[in-house]
Amino acid sequence: MKHGACEPKSAMRTVLHRPQPLRRIELVHPAPLHPIDREGRARRLLNVLVAAVGLGLALPLMLLVAVLIKLTSRGPVLFKQTRVGLDRRALSRAGGNTRRRIDLGGRAFTIYKFRTMRVAPENSARQVWAVPDDDRVTPVGRVLRKFRLDELPQLINVLKGDMNIVGPRPEQPAIFVYLREQIEEYQRRQRVRPGITGWAQINQGYDTTIDDVSRKLRYDLEYIRRQSPFEDLKIMAHTIPVMAFGQTGW
Repeated sequence: MKHGACEPKSAMRTVLHRPQPLRRIELVHPAPLHPIDREGRARRLLNVLVAAVGLGLALPLMLLVAVLIKLTSRGPVLFKQTRVGLDRRALSRAGGNTRRRIDLGGRAFTIYKFRTMRVAPENSARQVWAVPDDDRVTPVGRVLRKFRLDELPQLINVLKGDMNIVGPRPEQPAIFVYLREQIEEYQRRQRVRPGITGWAQINQGYDTTIDDVSRKLRYDLEYIRRQSPFEDLKIMAHTIPVMAFGQTGW
């Protein structure tokens, strides 16, 4: 930084700090750089069919949840938030894609969830992780989070084409950019469409630290490597007991 001419030369020195290295993860088979499109019409039809049937079966429960939310706390029933979705661009070898001045890491979309927290003040727009025993979570919200019932409205996102039933969980834009800078290979999870449930979700609970994210990333990239309709059906089947017994929720 340039200072005034009257200052001594020692004040003009610039101290460079060595950047912190990215956290590395070990992969037996590296995830691809290019987006994977294994859906085709049959795979897309499977997602639409499961989402439509799921909405029909869950509709009475969703109406009950909506009433409980409305009666127990002020604010809307549904919580809407911007998340990062599928990135169909070819990745650069540097962190993220460098063809845009501001790179969100994928196509942004609006995700729908049942509201589990008290409505935040208008001036608190900073994107942060929720944590266990978070005092922002309502009593009804704790039950919804434990059994992952707050995710049910995302069946609408599947019908819209923003998400699949199975895939890596979509992250908030600011948090995604931060994690991409902290964890090597993180951006490669955007090679597939995000999902409501996934291999990482049934094996691990909510993220609270960078180490949690690193462990989940291993599961996500493992899923991407072996993604198939059969794999999706197997993960869907494993999700049912996870929801029924609240194994990875809080």
